[in-house]
Amino acid sequence: MLACATLTLSACGFQLRGQQDFAFKRLAIVGAPPPVSARITRMVEGGSDSVVVNSTTNADAVLHVSEGRGLSTLTLNSLGVVQEYQVNYSLTFTLLGADGRVLLGLSRIDLNRAMTYSDQFSQAKVAESDLLFADMQNDAVDQLLRRLAVVRTLTPAPGQEVPGIAPRAPLPPPPL
Repeated sequence: MLACATLTLSACGFQLRGQQDFAFKRLAIVGAPPPVSARITRMVEGGSDSVVVNSTTNADAVLHVSEGRGLSTLTLNSLGVVQEYQVNYSLTFTLLGADGRVLLGLSRIDLNRAMTYSDQFSQAKVAESDLLFADMQNDAVDQLLRRLAVVRTLTPAPGQEVPGIAPRAPLPPPPL
């Protein structure tokens, strides 16, 4: 049974994350809110031989991060009362070398989730939105770290920098 499960997982392309090999050995994080900074630190130090340092002068690379959050009305009922909100989260980042050279151009990760709403359960819906923001924040940091792994050198030749990414047009919310 165990051998069959192992064979099935290996056949579908499943692979543990394993050890990352970042181009930098010392990373400084600037501008990130504490939960984002803590998760990046934990994932970088736990999954590679790189460390996160507090000072940009001691760093091989500097990661500039900012986040944005928002709610927008998704649907209204026939009386004009909100039935669904769209919870929006964005993470903007750029990676610079110690000399100020752009290693990873300005990039943005946009995520959104649909959330039903009812005035009867307003406190529960606030808690739900907090959980959705935390989940999207974790997803964005995971995507950010995959993007950092693309950088292969701290001294790219002119024109060989990793280009930034911009979000595609937002997808319509899934049907509920």
